[in-house]
Amino acid sequence: MYSFQQTSTTVHRPQPEQRSFQRVSVNLAGRLMLPSHDEYDCTVIDMSPGEALFTCHAQPRAGERIIAYIDHLGRIEGTVAKTTDDGFVILVNATDRKREKLAAQLTWIANRHELGLPEDRQHDRLTPRNSRTELALNDGRHYPCRIIDLSLSGAAIDIEVRPAIGTPVQLGNMRGRVVRHFQEGVAIEFSSVQSKEALTQFL
Repeated sequence: MYSFQQTSTTVHRPQPEQRSFQRVSVNLAGRLMLPSHDEYDCTVIDMSPGEALFTCHAQPRAGERIIAYIDHLGRIEGTVAKTTDDGFVILVNATDRKREKLAAQLTWIANRHELGLPEDRQHDRLTPRNSRTELALNDGRHYPCRIIDLSLSGAAIDIEVRPAIGTPVQLGNMRGRVVRHFQEGVAIEFSSVQSKEALTQFL
């Protein structure tokens, strides 16, 4: 199962020859905007929290700033580091907190087949803006955790403890049960399908 490992100290603008993270294959669709404000459909072929390889009809020049909106990842900004025959590589411009969030999202995407979570999950995954919360057990214990992704029917959370599969839990105001373990944490299935309004504390 894949997990991002830093190979050097995290920096805000990593050089291509000194990556802070290893890239993994993702194949995520999106749309990007060039400095000219022209917009193009694009696909991210592989990515790390520090770099991303795009395929696109656009042909930006090295050093140009790119803004992209990528499925399951949201807004990504960066500077073109080099071009390829059918695309280009950008260096992602992000805070340490944003890189940490990207690492969790990319780990989830890289591992989802091993986790038994097909892309056609019953409800679309949503990326939480407020990912820090607590997981509560029925015996009163509370554990800090970070939401990796969220849907109307469940969530994947990064947490140090591993409650047994089937354990009743509460995430925020939402009750559910643990249905799966994976390297970074656990997957939760909510007791009932939630409304989007119920998720607003995280979105």
